[in-house]
Amino acid sequence: MKASHTPLLRGLTVQVFAITVLPLTLLLLIITFTSVFRHQQDMRALVGERDERAVQSAAVALDAELHHRASNISNLIALAEIRTKPTLISTTEDLAADFDGGLAYLTADGQLTTTTGDPRLWEAAVKNQVLLARPAEQSPGSTLQPVFSEAFLDPQSQRSMVIVSQYSAPLHMIVAGAFSPENLASQVLSASYTASERATIYLIDSSGHALYTSASGSAKPLEANHPGLAEALRGESGALYVQMEDNEHVIAYSPVAPTGWALITEESWEEVISPSLQMTQMAPLVLVPVFILALIVLWFVATKVVRPLQKLEDKAAALAWGDFNAIEESVGGISEVRHLQMELAEMAHKVQAAQEGLHDYIGAITAAQEEERMRLAREIHDDTIQSVVALKQRVQLAGKSVRAGSTRDALKELETLAEKTVENLRRLTRALRPIYLEDLGLVTALNMLANESSQVGKLNVDFQLSGDERRLSSEVELALYRIAQEALNNVLHHASAKHALLQITFDKEIKLEVTDDGTGFTVPKSPTEFAPGGHFGLLGMRERADLIGGRLEVESEIGKGTRLSVRLGSSIEKSKKKRRNS
Repeated sequence: MKASHTPLLRGLTVQVFAITVLPLTLLLLIITFTSVFRHQQDMRALVGERDERAVQSAAVALDAELHHRASNISNLIALAEIRTKPTLISTTEDLAADFDGGLAYLTADGQLTTTTGDPRLWEAAVKNQVLLARPAEQSPGSTLQPVFSEAFLDPQSQRSMVIVSQYSAPLHMIVAGAFSPENLASQVLSASYTASERATIYLIDSSGHALYTSASGSAKPLEANHPGLAEALRGESGALYVQMEDNEHVIAYSPVAPTGWALITEESWEEVISPSLQMTQMAPLVLVPVFILALIVLWFVATKVVRPLQKLEDKAAALAWGDFNAIEESVGGISEVRHLQMELAEMAHKVQAAQEGLHDYIGAITAAQEEERMRLAREIHDDTIQSVVALKQRVQLAGKSVRAGSTRDALKELETLAEKTVENLRRLTRALRPIYLEDLGLVTALNMLANESSQVGKLNVDFQLSGDERRLSSEVELALYRIAQEALNNVLHHASAKHALLQITFDKEIKLEVTDDGTGFTVPKSPTEFAPGGHFGLLGMRERADLIGGRLEVESEIGKGTRLSVRLGSSIEKSKKKRRNS
């Protein structure tokens, strides 16, 4: 028997491996290597986009700094023209920092008048025929603008310097400032490129000479055919991928408009992403066993832990809303989950017992509250309203004895005020003691409540009856009326709604519903959060619903209004009686 079954077992194992495991593994490897290739391409494009944005941002920053220096020269021109005959240059620490080569006043033909820096720098500028602002270079009637010169070598500091100058027609002189483009680039680019960046940065003037480079060693002119140089000098910006030596480089370029310079960055994109790329290439070697193990663990966790916990979460949510029987049904899972459910069930029994006693206490308080409201309503109706009515009549009699004038108008105003006070007091007594509810029933009382709520503010409240009306016990009718009253009061004062619907349905179960188109709110996850969240009205409505065996449901969303409903049926009443008996 063993000899006959062994080949079959081996053949079945091979078939399962060949038909399922091997194809799935090959597919996984293909997907993995394809993902590695796509990852490389995406990272390549990402580095290119990043470098292009970075070089454009740095060029804009250089542009702003150059405009700032030109504006300083224009300000000095304005100051000099105010003084009419300037002899000294007014400078500050900011100007000294911006123009590290100094400031100077020169004659219209370029002869130095005064300077805050080394005069030999300006002599070198004249010797090298550095471009300065001249009146002949301005078209007739045009506004004189600052001019940037080409870079030249300062014989003292051996640094490249650039002069920005502007001609003053009223003074017939030139105001100029010299600064080092290398210092400018070092300050500006340090904010865009950190010390850990692998990119090499070049700042090139219009003649192709390097004004600044982040590479070690002296700055050398780039070749005229260097990728990106010609494009940047033409005013274009972008990024190129160029194969250099053993890897591919990303070259990003952008122009610096005021001076015609070019800003170029160069780096190997593979070196930027090398650590993450190596990790990605090693992933296929460990991915398959990890994937299989993960599937096993995932299946176990999903069936024995996650799914039972999800069921337990749903039952705990139902428990939080008062369904104490929901927690009794087993959810399965590992022993820890089952033990947790047992503890929750035990806790539910204790909470249920405590809640039953609390309901009796709340019921007594509610009954006392209603009795006090009725007493107040009677006192207001029998005493206060009658006194105000008598006051109104005396005012009317007094008005008849007065012929005309301001006294008669004042008495008429007092009579109107007394009439409004009587109406407000009657509305208050109806709110304290709904007489329509006692005499005409719940439906008529709710209809009158909707009409009165529409008259109080700008809210339009509609009333709707569905099914055949039937009278309920006085306790149930009063509780439903108070819930509707509190719900409409919340809509009037908090919802900023324009329209509301009060609806009662008589079917197998009785359903009272209040809907509005107001601002809405975030509904607490459980009734225990009503009081901490300040929703005392919801808490009172829920307690009233519980006292009559009803179920309160609240649905709301910010900006989409609110729907509040109370359901009362024979099944709920029976379940409530059963819980009380237990």
